[in-house]
Amino acid sequence: MEEKSKQYIYIVQAAKELTKCKIGKTNDLERRLADYNNMTGKSQENFYKYLFTCEVSDMSELEKDIKTEFSYLREQKKREIYFFNTDLFLKYVNFIRSHKLFVEEIFMQSKENKTVEKLIPRTTPSLKERAISSKDLLEKAKRVKYDEFYTRYEDVEKEVAMYDKSIWADKVVFCNCDDAFNAESEKKSSAFAWYFYKHFKELGLKKLICTHYGGEWDLFDAGKEGYIAYILSTTDGEKIQIETPKNYNGSFDHPISLKILNEEADIVCTNPPFSKMQDFWKIVIKSGKNFLIISNITNPITPSFIPYFKNNQVWAGYNRVDWFQNPKRQLTEAAGHWYTNIPIIDRPKYVLLKIVPLKEIPETSKKYDDSKTLVVDNGYIPNNVKKPFAISARPILNGVLEKGYKIVHDNQYFPYVNGKKGFGRVLVQKTDI
Repeated sequence: MEEKSKQYIYIVQAAKELTKCKIGKTNDLERRLADYNNMTGKSQENFYKYLFTCEVSDMSELEKDIKTEFSYLREQKKREIYFFNTDLFLKYVNFIRSHKLFVEEIFMQSKENKTVEKLIPRTTPSLKERAISSKDLLEKAKRVKYDEFYTRYEDVEKEVAMYDKSIWADKVVFCNCDDAFNAESEKKSSAFAWYFYKHFKELGLKKLICTHYGGEWDLFDAGKEGYIAYILSTTDGEKIQIETPKNYNGSFDHPISLKILNEEADIVCTNPPFSKMQDFWKIVIKSGKNFLIISNITNPITPSFIPYFKNNQVWAGYNRVDWFQNPKRQLTEAAGHWYTNIPIIDRPKYVLLKIVPLKEIPETSKKYDDSKTLVVDNGYIPNNVKKPFAISARPILNGVLEKGYKIVHDNQYFPYVNGKKGFGRVLVQKTDI
């Protein structure tokens, strides 16, 4: 009797496409990975590797359920591609593991990232198993000697594409946190500078202003002297001017930078250094200008930033950012997110909010702390509770403050259960009860 071939579900990702992944089925994991890595037109550096593999009893049925469960996380044009970040990956994996058709998880051990040698039981612990959170990763990143983390082009492109082009029309965009610019080289330009330069005409920009910070570390080989790059719209195309004011270091809080911010800029778009985040937010929000910036994913529940969310001066953008480059051009993991004061219309992540009556929230996702304050988790939000209740940063990033809820205190809230201090949160309250 011929032995029935085994069936597998996998999650695969390309080395240079870290914001997306593919979820599929196969009877042969080694052959399937080889197919990906032998695709015509793909560079050798952009090799694929498995992030997750498992044996299942019916791969077609489980793949169909995955497509249904995560339909809102699949790209419109190439429906086999799924959006990827750490939280989404865990959602995919947990859904597969808990499915009735799941049999056994497998870890693919690769040689030189390409040649698959064998299948072995999975032994590498997850973040959850190691008791490490995305916040821990960011804190680790902040403790390194230099906190220069540079944004990748694909993350800028992904976020800016979410906003209507009319927002940028005839505007002056200011990139003021070490956003070096070189018209001849993407490598010598920051992702922000290069994106807006390449899309200058398409977005209808009036002017692009980029500053280079003349610090010790220089990812862009732009020199240790601060400068200002002006890209202006003229009848003959874009005109480029480079200025190097005396004693100008290119810092966002230098008097010359502040003058540009207050007198010329319409929209600020950049990635401020983590160590100076409080100063940057204070300056840019006080300026009254529109902004689209990257910061710590925990800002909505961090005391220095909570008042901005409470007073509706800032809200989450569309995407989180998990990967940056350090001054050695190595990928560095740090949990960031986009923030803005540009209106968000029909936020896709609204679907992750589970706004339901209190009685419909599972017992595992709600509890009362020692002060009788309700604490909810896993995206659940009660719609019939009058008193303030505690939530994590995640619902705020998903847009709960745009759904009839408000933050009620400027301070972080720590729930105590049986005298044990829990993770920091904020207290929110429904506004129309």
